[in-house]
Amino acid sequence: MPGARIDGDERITLRTVEEEDVPFVQREATNPEIRYPMGKPLRTRAEVEAHLEEEHADRFLVCLDGDDAGPGTPEEGAVRRIGCVGVEDADWKRPELVYWLVPEAHGNGYGKAAVSLVIDYVFRTYATPAIGAGAFPFNDASRGLLESLGFTEEGRQRKYIFVDGEHRDIVQYGLLREEWRERKRA
Repeated sequence: MPGARIDGDERITLRTVEEEDVPFVQREATNPEIRYPMGKPLRTRAEVEAHLEEEHADRFLVCLDGDDAGPGTPEEGAVRRIGCVGVEDADWKRPELVYWLVPEAHGNGYGKAAVSLVIDYVFRTYATPAIGAGAFPFNDASRGLLESLGFTEEGRQRKYIFVDGEHRDIVQYGLLREEWRERKRA
């Protein structure tokens, strides 16, 4: 079951990832609808567990909380997991956003809400001047999400990663702290 509530808004909650959540998190490594747009390799449960224990990453579950879900660890059934969001390398270089939602949660604004909360979290927690993110040129939904939050396309890494039988480019995005503050004021 997801852990303690970290942050949230009127629609979603970010909660800590607990050991019991590993099978859910493994979905990104096994579901082609999530894995291909992210460029992730197949991973076993043990590999996912090891990845979650890595340093330099803050990861959270994106959840829909029921009325009886409190701030601590909720009861089974009080929370519905719909994705993961977080940052990698936040404590030693420019943080890089990572995020995914289960396909049945797409198109409801949950991704934008979750990524917004993580941007707030990063700028509140780390003294970084900017946040980065990458998206494949074919992933219109991810690119649209980043652009809707004020990210600027900063470049392209050609033949960056091998996905679905071919080497793919990745488009790099960045968001400066002062750009985010200005958006929040507006």
